[in-house]
Amino acid sequence: MPTIVPAFARIGEENAFAVLARATALAAEGRDIINLGIGQPDFPTPPHIVEAAVKALRDGHHGYTPATGILPLREGVAADIHRRLGVTVSPDAILIVPGGKVTMFAAILMFGEPGAEILYPDPGFPIYRSMIEFTGATPVPVPIREENGFAFSAEETLGLITPKTRLLILNSPANPTGGVTPKAEIDKLVAGLARHPDVAILSDEIYGQMLYDGEEHVSLLTYPEIRDRLILLDGWSKTYAMTGWRMGFSVWPAPLLDAARKLAVNSYSCVNAAAQWAGLAALTGPQDCVAAMVAEFDKRRRIVVEGLNGLPDISAATPKGAFYAFPNVSRTGWKAKPLANALLEQAGVAVIGGPDFGILGEGYIRLSYANSAENIRKALDRMGNFLSENQPG
Repeated sequence: MPTIVPAFARIGEENAFAVLARATALAAEGRDIINLGIGQPDFPTPPHIVEAAVKALRDGHHGYTPATGILPLREGVAADIHRRLGVTVSPDAILIVPGGKVTMFAAILMFGEPGAEILYPDPGFPIYRSMIEFTGATPVPVPIREENGFAFSAEETLGLITPKTRLLILNSPANPTGGVTPKAEIDKLVAGLARHPDVAILSDEIYGQMLYDGEEHVSLLTYPEIRDRLILLDGWSKTYAMTGWRMGFSVWPAPLLDAARKLAVNSYSCVNAAAQWAGLAALTGPQDCVAAMVAEFDKRRRIVVEGLNGLPDISAATPKGAFYAFPNVSRTGWKAKPLANALLEQAGVAVIGGPDFGILGEGYIRLSYANSAENIRKALDRMGNFLSENQPG
């Protein structure tokens, strides 16, 4: 048998897709499954975005584009960043990528090697740690604690930086917790990073337009003192219900942009041409679709939080962003992953066990409220019945 390089023995995956596959298989057997597992808006992509892609195909946009993305789209991203954040970014600093993961992949490849350390949120998106381990670098968890409102602590984060630290990954609003780190904490972190000028920063802001209760998104792009080492990750998947379009963008500091471009040339060449025109229509067209989706998520969020806190031995902090709840299930006596498996197999409710998001995820499960209010209520009833009738074991 051919032998692949040892690094592939270290690479992980995103278990939400495994849960999705199992839920789909059970549904195919005739089971009634409510999926609160996958992080995907349940809304269709708005029609004007779809029509822009159709028009692009009819207009003959069938070929390669520049590896960095078409100029009108990069200009559109720059204008959108200025509109939302009040920050001026050159279109030449923007890379259009096939989904948000590509930016993580590129940034971690640039800085990850044996002997290096990379800091990442825990619990956090599982691909961070997977890619860090793939490169041979040492993953260093930045604890994301419930008692801290699921925000990162600037003091704790800064205390984890060593001379070996090459990259710091941040995520707010956060997956899987729904936590939002307040501006005062981010101010403190940025001030402390002045003592570590060789540490690059990857800020994952893919949920930056999904906030509730008057919270405002604080982008790391608004701090000029770190712009020369900041990589911004964002995209269309969550904001515009475009997960399957594979559309993301990143903003790169000048010293790193060409390396990112070369990775694009060596891997995917360019992003689908018609999808890029759809992305431009999303940014330049009406934004009421975004507001409507967020308003609906907010209604569901309230249902989820109230319902979870009414279940036996479960408590749920109120998420401030994204579309996830991360309830504490430690008092049920169940370990998180066995509970998630049992809820799917026996109650027909797909959720994700907290350990799939990191070593600090034990005692929690993640629920996505990107499903209808009716289905969410049904799922909560099923969970309550299961917990009342089943003991851990």
